[in-house]
Amino acid sequence: MNAPQKYDAIVIGSGQGGGPLSTALADAGMRTALIERKHVGGTCINEGCTPTKTMIASGRVAYLARRAADYGVHTGAITIDMLKIRQRKRDIVESFRGGSESKIRKAKNLDLIFGEARFVDPTTVSIRSKGEERKVSAQLIFINAGTHASHPKLDGLDKVPFLDNVSIMELGEVPEHLLILGGGYIGLEFGQLFRRLGSRVTIIQSEPQLLTREDPDVADEVRKILEQDGIEVLVSAKATRVGMDGSHVHLDVQHSGASTILEGSHLLVATGRVPNSDSLNLGDAGIKTDEHGFIQVNDRLETSVAEIYALGDIKGGPAFTHISYDDYRVLRANILEHGHASVKNRIVPYTVFIDPQLGRVGITETDARHEGKKIRVAKLPMSSVARALEVDETRGFMKAIVDAETNQILGAAILGVEGGEVMAVLETAMIGKLPYTALRDATYAHPTLAESLNNLFMAMDHS
Repeated sequence: MNAPQKYDAIVIGSGQGGGPLSTALADAGMRTALIERKHVGGTCINEGCTPTKTMIASGRVAYLARRAADYGVHTGAITIDMLKIRQRKRDIVESFRGGSESKIRKAKNLDLIFGEARFVDPTTVSIRSKGEERKVSAQLIFINAGTHASHPKLDGLDKVPFLDNVSIMELGEVPEHLLILGGGYIGLEFGQLFRRLGSRVTIIQSEPQLLTREDPDVADEVRKILEQDGIEVLVSAKATRVGMDGSHVHLDVQHSGASTILEGSHLLVATGRVPNSDSLNLGDAGIKTDEHGFIQVNDRLETSVAEIYALGDIKGGPAFTHISYDDYRVLRANILEHGHASVKNRIVPYTVFIDPQLGRVGITETDARHEGKKIRVAKLPMSSVARALEVDETRGFMKAIVDAETNQILGAAILGVEGGEVMAVLETAMIGKLPYTALRDATYAHPTLAESLNNLFMAMDHS
């Protein structure tokens, strides 16, 4: 075999961290190889944020159409064109992916190489594509290889044509009865989407609450909202076996001390994600992982091997697109700008795109109390928010965690209409280290959702 082709840097994976990092390195004059197994753009553009939120938009239109009479607007019967919904999703994904790939291909000093990457040693990577193999080498290597859906150890699962977060978006019809294993972000977003498109939906969650990272009051309110939408939710429910009876899925579930058989037309498995580290041959490079296969890094994203870095979901921790992009900014600052950036103590925001949205940032009340922090909790139902009443979207509540000694906002959960946008206002205050009183006394435009932050913190003062 020929000697490895030499580069200044190698980036494995073109996700929301690896893509911009590769172009930044190339723009800085470093000859860079970007290795991608399947699609430019990573999970977010191809199978995550972009397609799911596109389809969720269709679900919300169907929801509002059915509620039109509540606003004095009368429409005819609602029908769902699943092929149109799917094509709209495909078109937007292709547009986003094409834009990202075009930028990469136009970059000087940057080679985009499609294939499966495997480490040969700490500076050499083998790339296999269509039965052929080539090698590349560099002193600087960055791993942005992401994660994929995990499959639980469930008797019979290997004999059932189940769906995951990717294949469910390629359905050409609306499921008659969708069974969902998992009560996390993916399960809830798809559950509500397909309920709004007309499916009967049952969510089976093994834990005592949905959204296990969230406070119990938040998870309980989410459950109430989903049940109000007509979704059946089973918590503390353990699936023990799955099989097929003709064209229908039969799922054996232990729930409330009894064994139940659920019958559905489709099964979505949404029980978590595992890192794409199993195919990278990390051991031959000396790169250490944890017991789940996530690459271990320090606060500067350095792995156990000098000049090899990991960013994005494959390193564990919060698995969000914006965190992957922030990882890129940390590496850009340190490697290209000789800075001292770190991921330590960064504020982590995220939004669960159920409807109403759950916008979350910072610490939960549960974790704050567990850590022994002296806190005050501000809470306001959306039914007390003028804007929510005006648009008839009053489900959920706002909640903020405040340090009782410094008046700093430590975290927030905004479960309400445009919850992610309202959360961002609180995050901005946290970034600027504003006391909660600055928001309590701020003059916001009326009537906006942000204005409700006045009342949220006034309610805490009067409690």
